[in-house]
Amino acid sequence: MWFQKEIRLPAVKRGFHLITDLLTAQVPELENYRVGLAHIFIKHTSASLCINEDADPTVRQDFESHFNHMVPENAPYYRHTMEGPDDMPAHLKAALLGSSVTVPISDGEFNMGTWQGVYLCEHRNHASKRTVVVTLQGEGY
Repeated sequence: MWFQKEIRLPAVKRGFHLITDLLTAQVPELENYRVGLAHIFIKHTSASLCINEDADPTVRQDFESHFNHMVPENAPYYRHTMEGPDDMPAHLKAALLGSSVTVPISDGEFNMGTWQGVYLCEHRNHASKRTVVVTLQGEGY
């Protein structure tokens, strides 16, 4: 059984944002799957997705701080600078983190660890709404 849906995420400020609950709410079809996989893909090159801790908000702050240190703005060797100083670093951060995550489905729910959540990693200072494609594959009830 296959299902696919595009979801328009709300615009958020630069940083790491939990979207697990939003995905669950926007994809009620998840409840129809006894076992399977949810593939979540972001259709952008300056934002990314990852799975990490969802309990302590300082984790998200530390992610942002670390990635800003690791991939700084205004590096003198950047050539792709027409869209502002945050654009090329956003592309690099997105390449490092990736454009998709895959989550197991068990009994109609995402089957993640107790402290895991799906993050929208927004790397631009003034981003617009982002779009993700959620593809479900598995066995239904």
